[in-house]
Amino acid sequence: MNPVRLFFQPIRLFQLPAFNKVNFNSTTHLWMLILVISAGSCKSDQADTPASQQGTIEKPNIVFILADDQRSHTIHALGNQEIITPTLDQLVKTGTVFDNTYIMGAMNGAVCAPSRAMIMTGRALFNIDPTGNTIYPSQVTLPKTLEKAGYHTFHIGKWHNGTPAFKRSFTDGSKIFFGGMHRQYQVPTYEYRAGGDYEKETMNVPSDKHSSELYADAGIEFINSYTDDKPFFMYMALQAPHDPREMPQEYLDMYDLDNISLPPNFMAEHPFDNGEIDIRDEWLAGYPRTPDEVKANIAAYYAMITHLDFHIGRVIKTLEEKGMMQNTIIVFTGDNGLAVGQHGLLGKQNLYEHSIKVPLIIKGPGIAANTIKDDFAYLFDIYPTLCAMTGIPIPETVQGEVLPVNDKIEAQAREGMFFAYKNFQRAARTGDWKIIKYNVDNKVRTQLFNIKNDPFETRDLASNDEYAKDLENMNSVLVEQMIQNKDKANLDKSGWGVPVLKAWKDKTPPDVVAHLRILAEKEREMRGFGEK
Repeated sequence: MNPVRLFFQPIRLFQLPAFNKVNFNSTTHLWMLILVISAGSCKSDQADTPASQQGTIEKPNIVFILADDQRSHTIHALGNQEIITPTLDQLVKTGTVFDNTYIMGAMNGAVCAPSRAMIMTGRALFNIDPTGNTIYPSQVTLPKTLEKAGYHTFHIGKWHNGTPAFKRSFTDGSKIFFGGMHRQYQVPTYEYRAGGDYEKETMNVPSDKHSSELYADAGIEFINSYTDDKPFFMYMALQAPHDPREMPQEYLDMYDLDNISLPPNFMAEHPFDNGEIDIRDEWLAGYPRTPDEVKANIAAYYAMITHLDFHIGRVIKTLEEKGMMQNTIIVFTGDNGLAVGQHGLLGKQNLYEHSIKVPLIIKGPGIAANTIKDDFAYLFDIYPTLCAMTGIPIPETVQGEVLPVNDKIEAQAREGMFFAYKNFQRAARTGDWKIIKYNVDNKVRTQLFNIKNDPFETRDLASNDEYAKDLENMNSVLVEQMIQNKDKANLDKSGWGVPVLKAWKDKTPPDVVAHLRILAEKEREMRGFGEK
């Protein structure tokens, strides 16, 4: 952990009458920043001190919007000319983008569960329950830290880390979905029950609204009715654009398949067994992959994101109408990426860029507008960054780094990145280089990519003698990163010295596998493919 922590406190100019007349949607930046550099770690026992004893400085509201399965390169303003995202485009223009943001990985097929647990705890993969099914009571969650600092904490949408952890973390909420995935309509949700259980008999009547609309409506209702003097933390955890790829037809109609490009790394099939080829996510298109079916999946994926973008816009408009934007931090990101036809894959159970790299936009007081940063970042860096931005001490349990949310901070927090999927995939990135290793049935395979020259990872340089030194260096980087991140795998041992983790379909009950195959086939039929 970097011993120097950065705290940001926006001057409360929003209290001045003249300042309230400014159009905050423009790209003109009228914020001043006080930068206080602490010579030591800002982690402190004050994290457990009640808000009444932490001073009376007014803090900004926080709206944290988390998309499900939205990969990097799915925002028009960031270079994807085929997708329609006017709301996210505006966030890009008025906030700071961290263009090298990653998840660390997962030890199970439901990659989103540990990803969300890392966001909530600010901790790395091998320092949480790596399946994400639980959050240990000793690990202080982000909403709990904010609550102790005087925030009203409100959850909307998906919670994939166990009911006990939820009950420890939030003080309020609405339309809460406990689970990993569900169709986009008729979602089983609950209203917040202080100290109560979430049993079937207390469930809301399922709604005919699409999940994105349902959750946005809950956010709008909360904002419109909020009258407390406390700042609030609203965590809106969405289901879209996770499959099933359902959305109102008008959004799908926005995308003509003739205008959808195949990705440069499109393949009919993955060139080798990566350990998790046969999994539910991969059944959403036929084998071998065809250009037409992949394009249809991309169009539906984009349509879900455009629909999601519209409803995020409704929430932001409500903040503007209530006069809250000038004192609200907005965070937008995704819990993991998705292949959708790249490298012959459909899912996220791999360590290619398309599945581990996600968008991250932060907007608010003291944050530079229309700025793109290339600093390496993990999603679990958001937790300490929000603490720094609000002047809240970072709990000792948090391992993430504070991100440079202002141009005055030029130092890159991380020199390298580490990634893992189960016990048969490992990867590391530093500078322009990335290495991926596989160990499937004790057969080891290595890939080497230059991400700057080959962002779609189409040219494996591992067997090219010209890059032998780069390969040797990246092997060393990977070993070092594994040690730093407390990975028990050892690349020098047979089977990497760790237990074999079964493929998803081999540990899932056969009846469940059969049911999910039927659902995947129905998804294909929605796109006009598969058996009819």
